Amino acid sequence: MTVQLLYASSLYGAATLAAALDAGCLPPAGRRVLLVSNNAAVPETTPSLDRMPGFERLRGRFDRVRSWNGTIAPLHPAGWTPRPDDVPLWERYLRLLWGLGDERVELVVESLQVAPALALAQLFPDAPLDVYADGLMSYGPTRVRLDPLVGERVRRVLHPELVPGLRPLLLAEFGAEPVVVPEGAFTKVLDELAEAEELREVPAGGGALLLGQYLAALDILSPAEEEALHLRMVRGAVALGHRRLVFKPHPVAPPSWSRTLEREAEALGAELTVLERPVLAEVVFRRMRPDLVAGCFSTALFTAARFHGIPVARTGTGTLLERLTPYENSNRVPVTLADVLLPDLDAGGAGAPREVDAEVTALVEAVGYAMQPRVRPDLRPAAERHLSGAAPAQVARYFRRRRLTALGLPGGLPASGNRTARRLARYARRRAHHLRRPRRGPAS
Repeated sequence: MTVQLLYASSLYGAATLAAALDAGCLPPAGRRVLLVSNNAAVPETTPSLDRMPGFERLRGRFDRVRSWNGTIAPLHPAGWTPRPDDVPLWERYLRLLWGLGDERVELVVESLQVAPALALAQLFPDAPLDVYADGLMSYGPTRVRLDPLVGERVRRVLHPELVPGLRPLLLAEFGAEPVVVPEGAFTKVLDELAEAEELREVPAGGGALLLGQYLAALDILSPAEEEALHLRMVRGAVALGHRRLVFKPHPVAPPSWSRTLEREAEALGAELTVLERPVLAEVVFRRMRPDLVAGCFSTALFTAARFHGIPVARTGTGTLLERLTPYENSNRVPVTLADVLLPDLDAGGAGAPREVDAEVTALVEAVGYAMQPRVRPDLRPAAERHLSGAAPAQVARYFRRRRLTALGLPGGLPASGNRTARRLARYARRRAHHLRRPRRGPAS
């Protein structure tokens, strides 16, 4: 009998798994065990997903729900992976603890590049892997060079089609097949969450929904800069004629931000409500039926437009494109997609996202190569073509000249006086040339 271990660290992830199960995207299994992980810096102060409003509507799809935090306590889930010599001992322990016996194990995980998903893949070294999308990050390259003993086991990447027409780059270097979780299954699960009794406090009746992300926690912006970004959302929504605003803060955002936004809205003649409890933005859409969703680069902007037809707008992406460090920061592709596809709130824009065309695809591939040239050297020709034909202003917005110089790409400085740049450029060209060479078949 096969046991599927399904790992989730957020209610959005658990909803994606539930939709994949409902749609038959996962192979049959004798038992399904949901492993819940709370990856907050201080897990004791933040509710885990199985304690969030609406989770009880999902619980019945799994035979058991287990806590990964409790399993490895007092170790922190985001900072622990097993030592290679300890893997056999850990696997025996987990099989005994979870009652797996000698049954065949399959893993379905998110964010395979980091713990705890990576730890699970290492602890069950014979288990085949399916990966489900971590929001918009699935459209970007794999964050690190994965050990082939892990990467080669990945069969598929399951993802809601947030950006129609764009193929995910995640784990494509291992030949993982992208599989779309059907829209109907995904929205049905969100409907179930929205019907939960605990969510009756979410206001209904239209207005503008503003999404906070707490970028200060990631050291991308300072607290003062992020507060200013939220104030821009308030002013932009009011400028578009909205007088009823709802702000959904990040669960760990300081409460002082909410009070500042309330005062600003009142000064502009608008009323602002702050959602105090942690609720999925996608669930708020179903209850509130907003006329506008505004934010920075949240995945929820794309689910609002794609699955609900709600007008959206973004703000602050230009600043973030400059601030994201290092260049390979995994948020870069999500920020790029929001910047290039969504209307600009500061310019008075709101509406549907721009459709993906060859130019957008080429931009994402070029950014993906510049982020991870060693992971996706096969994207170098696409990056060279895009950069050779792109307008200088676009190149400057999405690429750093130092990065282009180091990789020997169009738009960088001449490498003649930079020994490191010459060496890296030669390496990148050799790798790209090697991948383009046809492989010889076995001798007959």
